[in-house]
Amino acid sequence: MEKFGFVGLPNAGKSSLYNALTGGSALAAPYAFATTDPNVGVAKVPDYRLQLLSSMSQSKNIVHASVQFTDIGGLVEGASQGEGLGNQFLANIREVDAIVFVLRAFQDPDIPGDPDPLEQLRVLEIELTLADLETLEKQVAKKIKIARLDQTIAGEVNAIEAAVDNLSTGTPLYRSGLSEEELGFLSPYFLLTAKPVLAIVNIGEDQLADSVELTEAVSLELEGKAEVISACIQLEAEAAELPLDEQADLLEGLGLGEGALPRFISQAYHILGLRTFLTTGEKESRAWTFRDGSTAPEAAGRIHTDFQKGFIRAETINWETLLECGGWVEARESGKVRVEGKDYIVQDGDVMDFRFNV
Repeated sequence: MEKFGFVGLPNAGKSSLYNALTGGSALAAPYAFATTDPNVGVAKVPDYRLQLLSSMSQSKNIVHASVQFTDIGGLVEGASQGEGLGNQFLANIREVDAIVFVLRAFQDPDIPGDPDPLEQLRVLEIELTLADLETLEKQVAKKIKIARLDQTIAGEVNAIEAAVDNLSTGTPLYRSGLSEEELGFLSPYFLLTAKPVLAIVNIGEDQLADSVELTEAVSLELEGKAEVISACIQLEAEAAELPLDEQADLLEGLGLGEGALPRFISQAYHILGLRTFLTTGEKESRAWTFRDGSTAPEAAGRIHTDFQKGFIRAETINWETLLECGGWVEARESGKVRVEGKDYIVQDGDVMDFRFNV
């Protein structure tokens, strides 16, 4: 399961966000380092298509795709030199697939520090950049020496040197413009700033009217290199504890629609290139995660390895077309179901029925 790590200064709202998303009970306290060990939880990826398909098939069960979120202790200026939780904090970040910057914009006299999301972003990026720079500087001389005897690692050496040049100017790698090939050469080093990034600006209830302005400031700073959304995390964490109908009433009453968190989860899911195909029947309607660009047998393997090994074909139809037809039987009779083979590239929203032989 793909892992996202919450990264922010102390008391930025990471633990409250974790609780809102996962239904967890992480300690959210107004003092630094309330979280010393990472909290790990799973959140469902919202998908309205499942409910529609379930109603059509009269499914007994609905199973959503899911992602894992990790609430990591607060990062402070100087973490790359051991301040705060130091190396323990940085080690926890290395284990996640993508980073979620939690940036505080709300005012609270009990919380020290500047509630300026741009200043917090600066601190976070500098500390992660310095940690990556230290990691690669240890490799440069050694790799150059090896490359004199082994030209096959010339690409890796060039990528390391390009990364060091960027990091030395304070530029995190996700903003550096390095090619996919260069980043591929760097993957064995588990660099912090080479991970995909999503930012969430944590606003107060009294700042809801200013959310667009606060979000745009961070988006401009990130130059389109990361998705940015705003949310009143405390409010949504409180709403998450209510029954579903009361949640909807509270968020709707505040003009927040379904809230920011479903959109946040969907964006987090997509920045890793994750997509969804669907299966539906009387037993269950289910969302299955696959990597963008996967073939039909690879998608089948997400259900069971036997499906991939013995793949014969995949009966496939877009979810909207299936709903218009009213079910699998009607779709087959009207010729709307396609028979796809081993080379078919699965599309987000495909509803699939696999044929296999083991």
